[in-house]
Amino acid sequence: MSLANIFDVAGSGMNAQTLRLNTTASNMANAQSAATNAGEVYRSRQPVFAAMARDAMGEGLAIDGADQRASAGVQVMGVVESDAPYEQRYEPNHPLADEEGYVFYPNVNVVEEMTNMMSASRSFQVNVEVMNAARQMAQRVLTMGQ
Repeated sequence: MSLANIFDVAGSGMNAQTLRLNTTASNMANAQSAATNAGEVYRSRQPVFAAMARDAMGEGLAIDGADQRASAGVQVMGVVESDAPYEQRYEPNHPLADEEGYVFYPNVNVVEEMTNMMSASRSFQVNVEVMNAARQMAQRVLTMGQ
């Protein structure tokens, strides 16, 4: 793997972790948002990632579990909504309560989201360290000829 590929791998990892942090922040921001009915309630969202490989021509290919080629980055496959059940609370005095007195709240687990945020933050930090190490190596190689 060339030094330039290291920047591609770390950069794609940083992009993926940025999306993960933004999705987590959105989940946490909506954790206590109330809705009148089940159709309007916010659903927790999670990004889906896949490893990428490059063939001999440099084209990106998604890797399935059986492929053994060298990894060349992270691809964001999409963002999916959780199918975990939402929370339904009996609060007849709430302004968004339905005719039966229930208010619907998102299926966001704040503890899981905080853990996810710490993990994404640490992964982003590791990718920055990889880029810095690769940059330092490239600078040292350039000074060897002097």
